[in-house]
Amino acid sequence: MLVLALVIDALTGDPDALWRQLPHPVVLMGRLIAVLDQRCNDLSKLDRHRRAAGLFALAVFVAVAGGIGLAVETLCLRLPYGSLLIAVSASTLLAQRSLYDHIKRVGSAFAEGGIAAARMAVARVVGRDPDVLDEAAICRAAIESCAENFSDGVVAPAFWFALFGLPGIMIYKIVNTADSMIGHRTPRYEAFGWASARCDDLLNLVPSRLSGLLLSLAAPVAGGGIGPALAIMWRDAGHHCSPNAGWPEAAAAGALGLALAGPRQYAGQTVDDPFLNAAGGSAKPGDIARMLRLLLAACGLELLFYAALSLLL
Repeated sequence: MLVLALVIDALTGDPDALWRQLPHPVVLMGRLIAVLDQRCNDLSKLDRHRRAAGLFALAVFVAVAGGIGLAVETLCLRLPYGSLLIAVSASTLLAQRSLYDHIKRVGSAFAEGGIAAARMAVARVVGRDPDVLDEAAICRAAIESCAENFSDGVVAPAFWFALFGLPGIMIYKIVNTADSMIGHRTPRYEAFGWASARCDDLLNLVPSRLSGLLLSLAAPVAGGGIGPALAIMWRDAGHHCSPNAGWPEAAAAGALGLALAGPRQYAGQTVDDPFLNAAGGSAKPGDIARMLRLLLAACGLELLFYAALSLLL
């Protein structure tokens, strides 16, 4: 079912016509998170009370998502072609095609409208201040986003579906969505979003490292070497401020021979992180196309891995 879901997502992505008529599952998850944020995140309370409220909210997220996933899976298995229905449902929570399309638009924007158009395109995929990004910073942001979202949007949901079916992928997606919405170190969310952020870190612990491995193994399609990519990933992944994002980003840096991460600016505040593969080159628009080839190859390797696993089991 997972192999089929990966194929469906690769071929169809997120059909705009469908999601204009129906709310996407992740949109519904976001609405639930927003409701609990509004009702439970009382800024007048002490931090320990807000952490407890955030833990309660996380329990609700997990219970609702897991319960719906289990109900849908149980119903599908009682219907004709139920396995196909489960695969189609899972494919809506994978992001191979949509990730490829979004990153490709950044590369295309350079040719079509120059740096101004590229800034607008990259602003749709990263949270950095676009007006301060030069050409190298735009390219670096697109490549880093592609690597990180390969883990969060492709490998991790597939991993949890492989283990626990629709309940697994639903729980992962709502926790990951909660982390992106409330898992910020800001006065509003540092206490309330703490539980969701730590849970997201835990759920991505294995998938992030698997993502880095897949990107490293795919390095030859982007002109890199498997050995150097693995070595740079192992050496530099821990330099990232995230316990997980550094693995796929460092692997991409090694595979492409580029210096990634480093200082960057969000909402006027600078995050002064060290570079991953600091001795690498500066990113250029052509490197976005190389990253897309790396993404395609890594997705292909993941598909082959699960196909082989399904035959063995």
